[in-house]
Order: sequence, then structure tokens, then C-alpha cells
Amino acid sequence: MFFDLFAGRDINKGVEEWKNTKGAVLLDVRTKEEYADYHIGGSVNIPLDRLDTIGEVVPDQETPLFVHCLSGGRSARAAAYLKESGYRHVRDIGGINAYRGETV
Repeated sequence: MFFDLFAGRDINKGVEEWKNTKGAVLLDVRTKEEYADYHIGGSVNIPLDRLDTIGEVVPDQETPLFVHCLSGGRSARAAAYLKESGYRHVRDIGGINAYRGETV
């Protein structure tokens, strides 16, 4: 049962699903400095402490959101906040530190 809490938090599978989901947004909630160091191409950076501005970037709450951070802690908090804010299709895909693809 404990492991069910983390089901679906595979960033590699999550990025593939994002790529195959029309209109989806890959949301990186790390700091601007972390994002500038490296990130997944095509992702959008809104740091966790600025997530209240999500409506400026993603006004449609039906937009599929694939949320990640460095290790998974901030993305879990961000996903919960987004769901509470009315976004209906939010998926926490974990941390970029487990990502095996290319970054920019």
C-alpha cells in the first residue's frame, strides 16, 4: 500500500506522456537558478513559491499539467496546490534527478 503513494512518479514515463498529450504543459517548479542550470527542453518554469501566478501562464484549468522538480518533494506540493486551485488534469512525475533524457 505504501508504494502506491508513489505510483506514476516516473519522470521518464511522464515526459513521454507529456510529449504525447496534445496541449499539455511540462511544469518545472524548481527555482529560476536551478532551471537556468539545466532543464528539460520545452518545459515551463514557475517556481513553487510563485505558483500562484499559474493562471497567467496556463489560464485553462483543463490543460494537462505534468509537474516535476529536483527530487519530487516540491512537485508533490505543487500538484496538490494545483488540484486545490481547480486544475483538473495534474500529474506529479517526480524529480529531474532521475531523468535519463537530454537536458538543456
